[in-house]
Amino acid sequence: MELTVECQKRIENSKPNALRREGLLPAVLYGHNVPESLSLTVSTKAIQTLLRKATKTSPIEVNVPELSWTGKAMIKEVQKHPWNESIYHISFFSIE
Repeated sequence: MELTVECQKRIENSKPNALRREGLLPAVLYGHNVPESLSLTVSTKAIQTLLRKATKTSPIEVNVPELSWTGKAMIKEVQKHPWNESIYHISFFSIE
């Protein structure tokens, strides 16, 4: 099964709670093939769908059109609210 997620570059000084109100989640992409960690945003609905289909070891195709970056990554961490289980942040680790 091919899993794909489309991300956008996060605007500097954007507030995470404001992003969440707009239906976006803060995310980060890092790894050996990424020169420095990338601050991203991704649609909350896209992440919810992705998490239903993916496992911790599933390779995910991550596309960042603004930076012309496409590659495989794995979900490294998902941070959730302790009571209502809403997703706060997601981290991707580049594997290629």
